[in-house]
Amino acid sequence: MTLRVGVLHTVPALVPVFDQLLLARRGDLDIVHTADASLLSRVVAGGVTDDVRSTLHGHLAGLRDAGAAAVLVTCSSIGEAAVEAAEAAGVPLTRVDAAMAEAAVQRAGAGAGRILVLATLEATLGPTTRLVEARARRSGLDIDISSLVVAGAAAARAAGDQARHDALIADAVAQAGDTDAIVLAQASMAAGAGDDPRAMTSPETGADAFVSALR
Repeated sequence: MTLRVGVLHTVPALVPVFDQLLLARRGDLDIVHTADASLLSRVVAGGVTDDVRSTLHGHLAGLRDAGAAAVLVTCSSIGEAAVEAAEAAGVPLTRVDAAMAEAAVQRAGAGAGRILVLATLEATLGPTTRLVEARARRSGLDIDISSLVVAGAAAARAAGDQARHDALIADAVAQAGDTDAIVLAQASMAAGAGDDPRAMTSPETGADAFVSALR
């Protein structure tokens, strides 16, 4: 017997990544992927508009109607709006970056109290930074949170130059200075994390949290 779940993406290339991650953690999953690259381009161009919210609700309702018991959203740029849309659609939802944000706060709390959030898009920087800030407030810890867009990385990826995209992220991580945790806001940034122990990525921790929450 299988359990049907949904995964909502704005980067189609992440479909096989999360398919593998989720099935490695629970082999009985029947995964329905919805990938809509237009959501991200619309958010980048004009923010989270009513039109974007309507599309999100439609996708989540569609996954619900397809029998998905829960949905993982892999795009941090639409994370806040997806939570609202999921509540309206009546489907449990996990943000891919939520577990990473929680872990970053705990790491910073045990260290010098500093977190750096990196993103390749301004549209992602706000939602993920607010998520980390909310986790810090909830924990009661005094955390200094800074944020930065990795210049040129999004353009490199859009041009098909994944190697340059990853190299720019790796350079930003290396130049992060004195910080306890470096939060890579987008799941698509994970390949540029390198081996810096401070770098935190969302795909694996997000997959862990999603599977753990399933009944």
